[in-house]
Amino acid sequence: MTCSVLLVDSSGHAASRLEGVFEKELSLVCSPVAPGLALEAVRKFDPGLLVVEVVGASAEVLKLVERVMADLPRPIVLIVESPGARQAAFSLLDAGALEVMPLPDRVDPVFLRKQLVLLSSVQVVQHPRGRKRRTSAGFPAVRPDYFVVAIAASLGGPKALAEVLADLPRNFPAPVVLCQHITPGFSDELAHWLSAETGHQVHEARDGQRLVKSEVFLAPSHVHLLVQPSGVLRLDDGPQVGGFKPSCDLLLQSVAQSFSSRAIGVVLTGMGRDGAKGLQEIRAAGGHTIAQDEATSVVFGMPGAAVALGAAELVLPLDDVGAQLVRWVS
Repeated sequence: MTCSVLLVDSSGHAASRLEGVFEKELSLVCSPVAPGLALEAVRKFDPGLLVVEVVGASAEVLKLVERVMADLPRPIVLIVESPGARQAAFSLLDAGALEVMPLPDRVDPVFLRKQLVLLSSVQVVQHPRGRKRRTSAGFPAVRPDYFVVAIAASLGGPKALAEVLADLPRNFPAPVVLCQHITPGFSDELAHWLSAETGHQVHEARDGQRLVKSEVFLAPSHVHLLVQPSGVLRLDDGPQVGGFKPSCDLLLQSVAQSFSSRAIGVVLTGMGRDGAKGLQEIRAAGGHTIAQDEATSVVFGMPGAAVALGAAELVLPLDDVGAQLVRWVS
């Protein structure tokens, strides 16, 4: 089955760079369009997938993503070429875009086509235009009796993570560790973006770093993140687990083993099953667990797998996750 695609070419060069991608399972509904003409083209041609080149911060592109996801929701994939465009891409993910992908110097059209076909099958929902913001966090000292909150996410995760973190108070009395499946090289930009969006101190985790209450630590995109009983973080360059590196299961399992009843696990939106076994271990160790519900998940794969395993103590809409974490930790 062929998926119709609208290519939004911000620079005028994306079409030539992506030559050979839009064949077979993917077909362009019209010639590539500029961002200012894209909304009209969406209404006219009703494409199944939008591929949007991002070259930097653009109010025009942001408006396009917001309008499409509010009125004409469909999967939107962002293509970025320069490091400077990555921060802008996270703002577009927050507005409802589905995924961000790099545009390499040498494009493998078959590989990229397969990724886009997979993303085109995701059922997206209407997306509100508003955002939540909070003031910045402080720097309270860590004590041996703290809780640790571990959150796993994949497709649709950056926006979901931002919403959950924004709902936590600046003096949230627990450190938070995150595992987000993301394209290699994007985790540092994601950490900066989450800091700006939520007001919390969000770090790309370093080996030997110590957890601090109210601060957030994100697994780098190329290694596993583990938490030791002492509250020290370890980065593990071992093989992929279940096809993933970093592995959500490994992070959640390490928190279960290190903190037992003071471990709290959350599995948010994402494809596949990563995180379900780790969440099950946290619950078996006496900790608390949450899976995001199907209605608010971009993809119910990961949280659905956790629910099927009986790993979720609670199944909650995204808007309720932060408040529940506050109740447990406080």
